[in-house]
Amino acid sequence: MIKPPFTHLLALSDGFGIHEHAEYATPRPEHGSCTDDVARLLVVIAQEPHADRPVQDLGMRALRFLEEAQRADGKTRNRRTATGQWQGEHTVEDCWGRSLWAFGSAFRQAPETGLRGRLLSLFETGAQQRSPWPRAMAFAALGAAEVLRAQPGHVGARSLLDDAVSSVGRPALDPAWVWPEARLHYANAVFPDVLISAGRILGRPQVLRDGLDMLRWLLDRETLDGHLSVTPVDGAGPGDAVPGFDQQPIEVAAMAHACHRAFETTDDRDWLHGVHMASQWFAGDNDSGAMMWDRASGGGYDGLHLWGPNLNQGAESTLALVSVLQQTRTLASA
Repeated sequence: MIKPPFTHLLALSDGFGIHEHAEYATPRPEHGSCTDDVARLLVVIAQEPHADRPVQDLGMRALRFLEEAQRADGKTRNRRTATGQWQGEHTVEDCWGRSLWAFGSAFRQAPETGLRGRLLSLFETGAQQRSPWPRAMAFAALGAAEVLRAQPGHVGARSLLDDAVSSVGRPALDPAWVWPEARLHYANAVFPDVLISAGRILGRPQVLRDGLDMLRWLLDRETLDGHLSVTPVDGAGPGDAVPGFDQQPIEVAAMAHACHRAFETTDDRDWLHGVHMASQWFAGDNDSGAMMWDRASGGGYDGLHLWGPNLNQGAESTLALVSVLQQTRTLASA
């Protein structure tokens, strides 16, 4: 079992958060940072049970970054320069949803009362908002699910999770294309992940069944010759040829997280295979037979092409690698 590496994430870090892009393993600070990545960073640090001091300090910098990104009404900004200047408007796009996921995850795991209160307050501020974008709602709902695992009676978290179920929708009636959208887009497995969580936490058996059915369909569609062959960056629709490229590590991480959730919820060991395939995708069991991370740096490669990997090691891909290895470690005993 491979220990999730934080070496490259530490190398990407600065006084504010982490740089979004890298040229090979070298950070590119001129491109700045984004709330999406910093939120993902806080999620994986919250999931690391024995983080050393540098990783803990990085987690606190991530929290400060997300705190400063959030406005008093709960909306969030996504872009920050290397000198610390914020850019763009406050929104309820993905950065808002991912921030709530981060606050909820860190709240559930935080050992200290004062920090837990700070995190819950940030979550509650953001949870006043709703987004018209289903993926943003889904990311936020994963944070709500984490809050409810620690405080089952939290009204705001239950309301947000319930609204996210409506935003995601039900599987389509066509058995050949049960997905609730006309095309697959990005971070697709977050939809069934949320439905499985909501079905269990809210006591809604049909929602749970919908989530499991949707995840089974997606996993079957994204399995080719025994390995993961995930939706490429441009999405996929009925009749599209497979495999498709450029495949993104975020798809693999979303699949691993959802399959972990399905196993945790149902105790059905078949879901362990989805987590295993996600781990093996990074190890080279993929459509190009290519390793998708650099063991020397601890960085994940930015995308899989027919000819092999994009060797740049940005924050998103590295965070996806770390997340998948964390899911694999958690389920190793199973």
